[in-house]
Amino acid sequence: MTDNKKDGVPSAGMSSTRDALDEMKKTSSGLYAMIGVKGKASDNFPGVTRCSGKDRDTYFRIYHPWSFYPTSKGDLDEALRRLKAELPKHGWEIVEYGPDTSRNKNISLTADNDKKKVSVNVVQMKKNDRPKLSFHLVSGCYKIPDGEKVDRY
Repeated sequence: MTDNKKDGVPSAGMSSTRDALDEMKKTSSGLYAMIGVKGKASDNFPGVTRCSGKDRDTYFRIYHPWSFYPTSKGDLDEALRRLKAELPKHGWEIVEYGPDTSRNKNISLTADNDKKKVSVNVVQMKKNDRPKLSFHLVSGCYKIPDGEKVDRY
């Protein structure tokens, strides 16, 4: 996500925490659909966190870690290949792609969606006991509407 602010975290606009959580769920579902191979996603739910350097009662971010486990170990490469191909077609800009610095040299993909004000990091973990794609999504900073409170589920 691009922004001119010194902390690099864009404004995601104004929203209630519930609406922002729902929007993140939709974003994750869209990513799941792009994978295009059979498998199962973990049941992790999005959460609410602080915006660094901002009033915690007024500003918040949404994060959503989850994993995708392909039915067949051989589909893991195909899942990442499809995701990499589909992301730009859906408004995502891939800003980083390649092996990470771990001993396993996992393939890591980071993409930003400036329209949604969401960033995703996907790590392909082939050498796990159960191979998976590990997703971590995070939003820009939302401002809570006047008269509402940030719900920290």
